[in-house]
Amino acid sequence: MEKRELGKSGLQVAPWAFGGNVFGWTIDEPTSFQLLDAFVDAGFNFIDTADVYSAWVPGNQGGESETIIGNWLKQRGNREQLIIATKVGSEMGPDKKGLSPKYIRQAVEDSLRRLSTDYIDLYQSHRDDPDTPQEETLHAYAELIKEGKVRAIGASNFTADRLRSALEISQQQGLPRYETLQPDYNLYDRADFERELEPLCLEHNLGVINYFALASGFLTGKYRSEDDFKKSQRGGGMKKYLNDRGFRILKALDEVAERYNATPAEVSLAWLIARPSITAPIASATKLEQLQDLAKAAELKLDQAAIDQLTQASA
Repeated sequence: MEKRELGKSGLQVAPWAFGGNVFGWTIDEPTSFQLLDAFVDAGFNFIDTADVYSAWVPGNQGGESETIIGNWLKQRGNREQLIIATKVGSEMGPDKKGLSPKYIRQAVEDSLRRLSTDYIDLYQSHRDDPDTPQEETLHAYAELIKEGKVRAIGASNFTADRLRSALEISQQQGLPRYETLQPDYNLYDRADFERELEPLCLEHNLGVINYFALASGFLTGKYRSEDDFKKSQRGGGMKKYLNDRGFRILKALDEVAERYNATPAEVSLAWLIARPSITAPIASATKLEQLQDLAKAAELKLDQAAIDQLTQASA
């Protein structure tokens, strides 16, 4: 399988990252293990999670996803073959959030312990922290890289201005730079990324690992009316997509999918993978059939006519 570099980090990943937000939320540990095994068997190597996954579930406190991944890594003994990405900064409890050096120090040790590993391949600032000077955060990351606890760093949910300023600080002060950006981006949600962030990432050769790659499931085509909302726990969030533009995108997906004997989900991911700025879209699966579907997207090469049709329909 084709591998792509995350920015200039030297880390090589297959062009689809498994989104770990579902571990300990919509799927239990045995199901998570089964899906991770199938993911690796299909030739993929990139898993994205965060310390806060899945604190929003009643009874959870955060760290559940990292713990499940860590248990799996320990059982399988395959840590060296994988690129593990996690994040720091989202609120884990009182006084447990942000990007201060002190908190990063504490959070990285907690993540390493839960992941049953002594290094994190890609450690990401989950969201910007306006209360901490960016150079302080980058100095903290520099120390972790020097100590071998982190191999590369990335940013998630940053504005173009803040990402640009972080890159300038790294360059001016000889500090590690954010090698990746993790934005919300898919065939439906395009404007925010394409306006300022995409040109910035291309200019600086940053890897882009976008989340909500399937718009929380809308781009799989399974939500076409309000009656479909009950199909999953995420169904309630689909209402915003059921409009003229949403239906236009689904129609284009159906037409391209039929031409390629593929599914809308495969085509949606393939459109992202074909985009020059995108390194590896992040998408989750909760069933083996879904995983097999998404795995096919990495092999699906859309022609220019199909790419143009989808780009125009979703404009």
